[in-house]
Amino acid sequence: MTLLPYDRYCDEILAQTDALRATLAGADLAVTVPTCPDWTLRELAVHVGGAHRWVGEIVRTRAAEDVPEDKVPGIEGPGGDDPGALDAWLAEGAADVVAALREAGPDAEVWTWAWERRTDFWARRMTHETAVHRADAALAARVPYTVGPEVAADTIEEWLRIVSFAQEDGDPEASELRGGGRSLHLHATDVPGAEWLIGFGEDRFTWRRAHEKATVVLRGPLTELMLVFNRRLDPTDDRVEVLGDAELLDFWLDRSSFG
Repeated sequence: MTLLPYDRYCDEILAQTDALRATLAGADLAVTVPTCPDWTLRELAVHVGGAHRWVGEIVRTRAAEDVPEDKVPGIEGPGGDDPGALDAWLAEGAADVVAALREAGPDAEVWTWAWERRTDFWARRMTHETAVHRADAALAARVPYTVGPEVAADTIEEWLRIVSFAQEDGDPEASELRGGGRSLHLHATDVPGAEWLIGFGEDRFTWRRAHEKATVVLRGPLTELMLVFNRRLDPTDDRVEVLGDAELLDFWLDRSSFG
């Protein structure tokens, strides 16, 4: 499993948003989101829809620098508490960002906050932004959450790249993810080949696809591994298994908690 094709990311933004909208349908939008306790379910939805609009504006204008939120039309969400208006607003934002991404293609140069300045970055980022926050919504609404294996695996790989970028950029938490001789193995029990070995070097951490012994192993279904890795599921949950030095897994999770 590798990076998904650009068109697949565009499709996934729409699919993940549709699944988020289905999760919100009939839910209590005033409930607090357990994994994002500063937000209600409605505020979570507005965050996702606002991110879509912000990225859509960056891509549409081929912005060379960050676009302030107050320059993004409609980012604040619909007025009032009508669930139908929120649903339509979410659908519109996803459709608009995907239309902008498809029109631009994967290689258009635009501002990003990260290691590459291409529209391909934003297509991938919005896929996983939506998929992970859909998990937050499912937890708040107390409904089941599933995500396809290719998306789940790519979510893990994108997060590894984000944490690596943060380390390279001098983030104080990510900078501590080093120390020779230790390693963390992620092992999906339901998807062949979905395994990662994270090695803690003297100066930084690295990762690769591998099945090898490690200081600590996190085993379980791929979706649950993704949720633990994104701090949406506690590693003590009985859907996953931790073998070896559990403190090293906690060390990783505690220092990759930004964002």
